Amino acid sequence: MLAVTVILVIVAIIIAIDVPSLLRKKLKKELWIFSVLLLFGTALSIAQALNIKIPNPLDGITAIYKPLSDMIEKLLK
Repeated sequence: MLAVTVILVIVAIIIAIDVPSLLRKKLKKELWIFSVLLLFGTALSIAQALNIKIPNPLDGITAIYKPLSDMIEKLLK
């Protein structure tokens, strides 16, 4: 639980540093992108701190391309 609190404090510091300048410069699109990426990163960090299994994206890519790779390998033999 301490790790989650530390993560949230760090996120709050990042927001306090970056958001005011984005608002001052009226960079709305950049603020949205910043918010989405920060939220995604925070969620992943908290999940990892709570020992929740996070799937590896490479496993999904392998599952998609493995049949194609096998087929090409058969054709080339």
